[in-house]
Amino acid sequence: MLKGTIDGILAGIMIGIGGTVLLSVGGGIPGACFFTIALLIICYRGYSLYTGKIGFMAYNHKGSDFVTLLTGLFGNVIGTLLSGLSVSYALSDRAKLAKTMCEAKLDDDLLGVFIKAIFCGILMYLAVAVFKENKSPLAIFFCVPVFILSGFEHSIADMFYFFTARIFSLEMLLFLIIVILGNTVGGLLFPTLTLLKGEKKEG
Repeated sequence: MLKGTIDGILAGIMIGIGGTVLLSVGGGIPGACFFTIALLIICYRGYSLYTGKIGFMAYNHKGSDFVTLLTGLFGNVIGTLLSGLSVSYALSDRAKLAKTMCEAKLDDDLLGVFIKAIFCGILMYLAVAVFKENKSPLAIFFCVPVFILSGFEHSIADMFYFFTARIFSLEMLLFLIIVILGNTVGGLLFPTLTLLKGEKKEG
């Protein structure tokens, strides 16, 4: 449990770094491309990112797998909280941008948020699955910018933005729960359908 939590914290910090560079360059194609540093390091170092792991639960159902997944998610929260509050303190201009971004997110329709989170979950699963299967980061270089430029919702990145903006509310909590659920559905979709057509290959 300690290892899973620490790996989750490290992944959360990396997402924070990716989110910071996106805020720093004002989003768009450069920010979306530079954000890939987060998932690249997470995959190469084996850190625990909820959105990168949830899809593989379609293949592994042991109790220990669920514990690892949830302790990793807990670590993701801590990591994004630490990095978000640090960025908010040290880079106040980024915090202002994050606040504007998060206020717009909270104005969004929750069903739309859920749908956007599903698409993000699909892309995150595919990015990690291709990395695992082919030992290639190519899918990461495309899937991450695609989800950002498309406006899809990534639960752990959203945590970082809310913490950087110092927005702590029940509305924020509900938003994040919806995004986590959407990422979960999206992450499980492709591997579940793959199993239904008779393929057992993991990833």
